[in-house]
Amino acid sequence: MTSTDDVTLGRKDPKTREASEPAIAMVDEQGTVVAWSQAAERLVGYSAGDVMGRPAALVLPCSEAAPTMSAFAEQCRTRNGWPGVTAVRHRNGRMLDVHLRISMLRGQDESIRWLMSVSDVGTPGGQAVNGSARESLLIRTPIGISVRDLRLRCTWVNDTMESHDGISRDRRLGRRFADVLPGAEPDAFEAVMRKVLESGTTRVHEYRPRPAAGPVREHTFAASSSCLQDADGRALGVCTINVDVTERRRLRERLAVLGQAGMRLGRTLGVMRTSQELADIAVTLFADYAAVDLEQPVPFGEGPPAGVGPTGGRLPAFRRAGVASIREGAPESPWVRGEPVPVPPASPVADALRTGRSHLEPIVDTAPGTWIDRDPVRAQKIQESGVHSLMVVPIRVRQALLGVAFFIRTGNPAPFQEVDRLLAEELVSRAAVSLDNARQYAREHSVALALQRQLLPHRLRGGDAVEAASRYLPAELDRGVGGDWFDVIPLSGARVALVVGDVVGHGVNAAATMGRLRTAVHTLADMGLPPDEVLAHLDDTVRRLAEEDAAVPDQRSAAVGATCVYAVYDPVTRKCTMAGAGHPPPAIVDPQGGVTFADLPGGTPLGTGLGVPFEAVELELPEGSLIALYTDGLIETRDHDIDAGMNRLGAALAQPGRSLEEVCTRAMDTFPGRGPSDDVALLVVRTRSLGPDRVASWTLPNDRTAARSARQMAARQLTDWGLEGLEGPTKLIVSELVTNAVRYSTGPVQLRLIRHQVLTCEVSDTDACSPRLRRARTVDENGRGLGLVAHLSRRWGSRSIPDGKIVWAEEDLERHSPSFGAVGSGPGRRVVA
Repeated sequence: MTSTDDVTLGRKDPKTREASEPAIAMVDEQGTVVAWSQAAERLVGYSAGDVMGRPAALVLPCSEAAPTMSAFAEQCRTRNGWPGVTAVRHRNGRMLDVHLRISMLRGQDESIRWLMSVSDVGTPGGQAVNGSARESLLIRTPIGISVRDLRLRCTWVNDTMESHDGISRDRRLGRRFADVLPGAEPDAFEAVMRKVLESGTTRVHEYRPRPAAGPVREHTFAASSSCLQDADGRALGVCTINVDVTERRRLRERLAVLGQAGMRLGRTLGVMRTSQELADIAVTLFADYAAVDLEQPVPFGEGPPAGVGPTGGRLPAFRRAGVASIREGAPESPWVRGEPVPVPPASPVADALRTGRSHLEPIVDTAPGTWIDRDPVRAQKIQESGVHSLMVVPIRVRQALLGVAFFIRTGNPAPFQEVDRLLAEELVSRAAVSLDNARQYAREHSVALALQRQLLPHRLRGGDAVEAASRYLPAELDRGVGGDWFDVIPLSGARVALVVGDVVGHGVNAAATMGRLRTAVHTLADMGLPPDEVLAHLDDTVRRLAEEDAAVPDQRSAAVGATCVYAVYDPVTRKCTMAGAGHPPPAIVDPQGGVTFADLPGGTPLGTGLGVPFEAVELELPEGSLIALYTDGLIETRDHDIDAGMNRLGAALAQPGRSLEEVCTRAMDTFPGRGPSDDVALLVVRTRSLGPDRVASWTLPNDRTAARSARQMAARQLTDWGLEGLEGPTKLIVSELVTNAVRYSTGPVQLRLIRHQVLTCEVSDTDACSPRLRRARTVDENGRGLGLVAHLSRRWGSRSIPDGKIVWAEEDLERHSPSFGAVGSGPGRRVVA
């Protein structure tokens, strides 16, 4: 019989091929050989002339139960044939073990002939079908046999042939195949038989006879045609042995479809999507309805799956992950996807889970007292949907139980058979591997996502500089969590740093690397470095991390690069300085809704090691401007390029008067209906400004009077602001900082007080050397000034400016300590650092 990997020769019909020939002999009622084949001669060494007209006992020894040929023939008549393994005698005297089948044929006038079909047990492939199916064909499978003369008229036929095509023996005898069956199939079949008569070789041809009458289901048959010879070796006719290969062909077709369908499984790493694909494929192949239930933790990658085997009376909890039906809306399912599904202890599902073996119920038993009585929900659906056959297949990988799959027939009247169970198990086993991979990936994804969310800022503090809002959206499950991050970092002088970055790669490594970079950015920001210098130091950090990871043997490669934008906004000057490292430029929206994208030098991504310096740009922004920093997942997808994404983002941002939360929501929906193919991080801020009433500054001479003047001006300003309670510590802080500036610099000294969420005192000078806090010894006259500043302030520090440095200190506005007023205001009182 043909199969999907049959190879045809030349221009032959693909339904026809040459086959290894069974030995064919025909004997009459007395056991005399009346026809012989070339294959019989090759098997036993006797030519047609040697055996024609002689008893078949020449090669077929009789058994003890039938010591004579006539007794053997009578035994065959009683049994309507004789199948089995026996021995035949070769011409050289040795005995051959063979598969022998003796079938009774009837001719006109109720005459009888016996057809002997013999195949050598030791000859591989010596059968009309391939491989191990030979015994099924010759011994177990019901076969139809017909013998035709040289004009292809039927002369002998067995009773099985009528069940094949619905043609009675009386209609068949004396007629050609084409006379009794319509269509092109008989003509093609007869062409094959003529070639057999001409060549003497055996050929196998598959055909599908259209039933002559009645509601007979169309079947596929494989017919092995062999040439019968007379005593002179001339062709007497052709003998065809027909086997119904409908189910076998359907199985081949299903397996072929299954092979193609298997390519669909596991294309994604989504547990729920893979489960739905399994249900869809099953309905396409063999079921009218399919459902896939997974253990509760499996879709979320939480914890290990249960083991197969006894559960101590406790069954796992399941959740419906996939459902498909030939009917619209899958009315057979009491539960929709995502809902918990109960498992009754006494049910085929529970049995399959405990044993780990599939449950096949060809005919669903709805009689009282069965498991259906104890499962009223499913019982109602079985009754309403006309369920008559079902299979339950556990989904497992090794000894891990992932879930269970249901297959049901409602519209197809044929019950499930063993071949369907094998097909279902093959499909489920393939899906199980994909589901296990998806489960493990989902678990890793959950860990990475939890780490990512934990490392991102939980609250944005923009102070009096900006109002801030943000969004983070992880990529589709297939891509995994990336290393996108954002931040708003309070800086000295009421300024804020705005950061957005994207680490190369996905998964736990990317999230962990993101956390390390975010910490590094905070450290660099606290140092008061300008944006271009921050990126330069961050570039060194990324390269060092990559070198450390590369030095670890057997270490899975981690993310080794990143892109970033770092910006600093000053609400006093309303200036924003920003620099980028291979990252998309920020969007700037003016108060009237005009959108521009900052003309930011692109820079190279962090960690590339190219040594190209980063450049910063400075923008002056009106109060109420929007600054949007984002990662490329927001503007680039599989179906849209960056330009289209930036245009969409700009349109979403150009909405004056909306709250930042609304702006973020609109911006994140620039590609509606689709999950992002990459992580998306979005940071949107609205700028504020500090007016002259909240900032006071003075230029002081670089002499001994500077400290006293600074104390007096600071005290008057605090009184104007209603902050008299801070006068004492502020005067002391100002005095110490101005004194140091006068001592170590040569130019004018600038003093500035800023009232925002805290009170900031800033003293700038022309000396570029930053002060350091040190521990003064008991005998030292100096060195205690910065220690005192650190003690009186909530925090202090210094930062570089183009022509020198600024030393600053911050005080809480709620602080009231009048006792400090005497300190530092008395004559001759001075502590210097």
